Amino acid sequence: QVQLVESGGGSVQAGGSLRLSCAADIRTFSNYAIGWFRQAPGKEREFVAGISWSGDTIYYGDSVKGRFTISRDSAKNTVLLQMDSLRPEDTAVYYCLADFTVELVAYPTEHAYWGQGTQVTVSS
Repeated sequence: QVQLVESGGGSVQAGGSLRLSCAADIRTFSNYAIGWFRQAPGKEREFVAGISWSGDTIYYGDSVKGRFTISRDSAKNTVLLQMDSLRPEDTAVYYCLADFTVELVAYPTEHAYWGQGTQVTVSS
């Protein structure tokens, strides 16, 4: 069974940094692409970043390019999302998801696996 557990959310002032973690079971981490979406109140969910199971392919959403970095920590079966230069518009619930390819992470179907989400709040 696929298990994804997010952590690392919180509150920060604009310009600050946070690092989110998505811990996966070993089977998921070894075989699936993993990524992040976010959803702010009253807005549609937005793709943030995704990384292939090998780490060779990485995609970012346009609004976070140059500020966010996604990576894999194989020792901990964890995907990390380093968020720098945070802006108030980054405020949202951030969800971890997994699917077979990073393309399916960026454009998820009903077959994707999702975590429960973690709140990120950026104040001005």
